[in-house]
Amino acid sequence: MKRRSFLKLVLSLPAAALAAGSAKRAEGAVLQESPVAGFQFHRGEAVWPLLRRGASLRMVREPSNPYDPKAVALYFGTDKIGYVPRRENAVVARLLDQGVPLRARITRLRSSPDPWERVRFEVRLG
Repeated sequence: MKRRSFLKLVLSLPAAALAAGSAKRAEGAVLQESPVAGFQFHRGEAVWPLLRRGASLRMVREPSNPYDPKAVALYFGTDKIGYVPRRENAVVARLLDQGVPLRARITRLRSSPDPWERVRFEVRLG
């Protein structure tokens, strides 16, 4: 199933159905993989030595964010390391708003002067 088709399927299901487990087939499926946006403006550099591939990230909705009402912040422990990129956050924001359980984890770390290349993460259902 292509990503676009999968996302249409997920968005067409009510949040209660997903939370109740009637979409078991979709549970654990990767919704997206993206770079961390704004890594250089938050605590990303401070926690860089602690980051590991596979480490969990916490997603926190920021609906009153003055720059983006669909903002989803990414935290490593208590440190905000950045955001889900604005052009890719609509589905994640909508699912979080509906109470659908999502998990995020680091998939790639790269020493690079370009902050968009430093950390990649994935978002999964469940």
